[in-house]
Amino acid sequence: MQVVNLIEVLKSKKAIVVRTIDEAPGVKTFALKLSGEYDIKPGQFSMLYYWGIGEAPISLANLPLKTGSSTIIEHTVRSTGVVTNTIVENARIGSVLGVRGPYGKGWPLEKHENMNIVIVAGGIGLAPLRPVIKYIEKNREKYKDVYLLYGARTPADMLYKYEHESYSRMPGVKVLLSSDVRVEGWSHHVGFVTDLVKYVDVRTEETVAYVCGPEVMMRVAVKKLLDKGFRKDNIFLSLERRMRCGVGICGTCQFGHYFVCRDGPVFSYSEIEDYLWIEGV
Repeated sequence: MQVVNLIEVLKSKKAIVVRTIDEAPGVKTFALKLSGEYDIKPGQFSMLYYWGIGEAPISLANLPLKTGSSTIIEHTVRSTGVVTNTIVENARIGSVLGVRGPYGKGWPLEKHENMNIVIVAGGIGLAPLRPVIKYIEKNREKYKDVYLLYGARTPADMLYKYEHESYSRMPGVKVLLSSDVRVEGWSHHVGFVTDLVKYVDVRTEETVAYVCGPEVMMRVAVKKLLDKGFRKDNIFLSLERRMRCGVGICGTCQFGHYFVCRDGPVFSYSEIEDYLWIEGV
């Protein structure tokens, strides 16, 4: 019985690309249509398979949309290796990709109702957090104040630029943007996204932080959030490690005594404090 269940868990579904969006250099969002249900939650990921090339773990980038007997999901893919390069360069409307999952543990949004939410995202790290923004928009009455702190190397590298204004129009939501370098015409902060933590004005005892981005950026964000008074168990991070199986069998994503694919990718800082500061773990 366990073998049969494992086969089912690892089975790919065929998904048709129904929309693509060029987000930034080397980054595209793909809307994929699958037959039947695909119950994926914010913070979870799918393994996307390009036939004959291989597969890669990609986080959910929007809330799933159920349309009749099908489900449409979105994944934002950045060219970083053979599989993702192939998807970004070759997948078009009408292309068929393999999708298996969903896998992992997502953002604990239901647990944090009636709290303030601080979202800190760097570069491609906004992709796993975009479904959080969408979920809060859909359930705005369940949460208090929301801060979105988002930064990238340049404004051109930012994701979902066509949505930033709509985020700031949401009641009780404050959006702060940052570019690492000064660019002509940029009217927002110049510097690192973690610099923006000082502008967050909330009671930290009733606030949680969701963080995703390059690991060095997340370490700095954690330090600044702790300095501001955030509790360790109220800071959550989405980690990225090499994930091949998605179910904790192959061991390539091991992080201390955790498997990122199975026990994460979202962890509270209190869970991973012993490992986050060790280079090479």
